[in-house]
Amino acid sequence: MSDLPELGLGYPGTDLRRQLVAAVLSGAKTATAGLAGEEEPTAVGARYRVEDETGEPRAIVEVTEARVVPASEIDLAFARDEGEGFESVEDWRQAHERFFERPIDADTMIEAIRFRVVERL
Repeated sequence: MSDLPELGLGYPGTDLRRQLVAAVLSGAKTATAGLAGEEEPTAVGARYRVEDETGEPRAIVEVTEARVVPASEIDLAFARDEGEGFESVEDWRQAHERFFERPIDADTMIEAIRFRVVERL
């Protein structure tokens, strides 16, 4: 397990991380998004460990879908699957602009990832 890379959800030590990990563990969060090009692309089938806000491993997840798409292709289903209570794609965009601390335009490239929990720790 320790040899698995970490699926970064929010920042360590933050309430956001606590909330996101709780959503993963409850099954409410089955997707996440990042700015494309900041890290190596994610591969379908790749496994990651999910750590809580204290750095404690809480789950292992497996990527079921990984796409790099313009932000304009993020739909409401994906936004809702992020498990953060987004009621619109605009809510999703605004929250991600705050997190990434930069504007997200229609052509901003996003890595849209879906995953499933394969083991709770």
